[in-house]
Amino acid sequence: MSTWAIRASGLGKRYRLGQPERYHTLRDTLAPALLTPWTLFRRKKNPVFWALEHVDLAVKHGEVLGLIGRNGAGKTTLLKILSRITRPTRGWAEIHGRVGSLLEIGTGFHPELSGRDNIYLSGAILGMPRREITRKFDEIVAFAEIERFLDTQVKHYSSGMYLRLAFAVAAHLETEILLVDEVLAVGDIRFQKKCLGKMGEVAGAGRTVVLVSHQMNQIRRLCRRAMWIEDGRIRQDGSTGEVLAAYETNMLSRQETEGAKQAARRGAKFLEWRIEGGGMREPAHVLRTAGRFRAAFTVHVGKTMRNGEHRIALYNGERQLMWGWAVPHLDLEAGVHTLVHEFSGLPLRPGSYQWQVSLWDENEQLDLWDCTPEMLIETQEHQHYLDEWNGVLNLASEFTHQVSADPGLGAEARTGSTTRN
Repeated sequence: MSTWAIRASGLGKRYRLGQPERYHTLRDTLAPALLTPWTLFRRKKNPVFWALEHVDLAVKHGEVLGLIGRNGAGKTTLLKILSRITRPTRGWAEIHGRVGSLLEIGTGFHPELSGRDNIYLSGAILGMPRREITRKFDEIVAFAEIERFLDTQVKHYSSGMYLRLAFAVAAHLETEILLVDEVLAVGDIRFQKKCLGKMGEVAGAGRTVVLVSHQMNQIRRLCRRAMWIEDGRIRQDGSTGEVLAAYETNMLSRQETEGAKQAARRGAKFLEWRIEGGGMREPAHVLRTAGRFRAAFTVHVGKTMRNGEHRIALYNGERQLMWGWAVPHLDLEAGVHTLVHEFSGLPLRPGSYQWQVSLWDENEQLDLWDCTPEMLIETQEHQHYLDEWNGVLNLASEFTHQVSADPGLGAEARTGSTTRN
């Protein structure tokens, strides 16, 4: 058995802009011979774009590799080549093992078939015998949480149901290699955590995983090795900590450069935000403490601001206002500033929330930003066990009961206490 699960050398993928990729038939091959020279000349003028260039890759069996980079860098193109969805223009790639891929929601599902049939279809495409699929069937259905709709055609599924079933199939069918592209960013916070837990199990079981994600915390949690792709080429390959540190430093530098240009045009530009304190080892966007923490917002001010105002608000996933505040009479010199809000705690129920920050110079709005990524609150949950009684606040409470010997006479009471949550 080969030491390598995935090997590739000199991979390149070229697209001709304005012309969709297609498979060539005999007619396509013979037709150019009948075209006039003028028509051929016009076709050659279509610009060419290299999505990947000179990519070498080697991934060992059992290794978990994280691919990072900006949108359009070539990460998805690389996974499509490894999944045999598209052919490389140059170079070669070889895979040693059965591959399961989750590149888009519902990839490989037939819309006219039911969820049940698509589970068996996906397994058959992977070359799995029916008895092996049947052995995993109940686990897949339970993870996807689609029992009621199992015999419904998947074309009637919501995007969330599609995602749950697609991920469950890819993660549970016994493939040696799993290719995943940014699917963990979709769905509610509970399902994201469930997917992350399953990904951790898959990685811990010795299966090879290549994961594309823009969530750096996911890469840190799941991967020991990361690869930074930029403009279709590998910029850095190494340990997760080193690669992510270099990537985040580069992104911040770019944001500051672009922020300076935009700040010069409109007065100010918010660049990034992060959570600090609360026992956290590094800046992040996940709140795991019920105690004191700081929310820090970096802004580039293009010109000196006198008697300005900074406003901040926090919204939940349904865009309901949770909290708002304003800091008036603010003087800021031109340059980069960090605006910090310190909280003794944030007793909101676990889930996804979004900060909104703005900067004003007298009555002129210089910048307003709905902060991304959203803040995820992952504190211990103190909620009613019935969803309809769950509220906005997440508060631990102490419950005390008193029992009187004779309530009518007000006799001395025996007291017991129980702490809830």
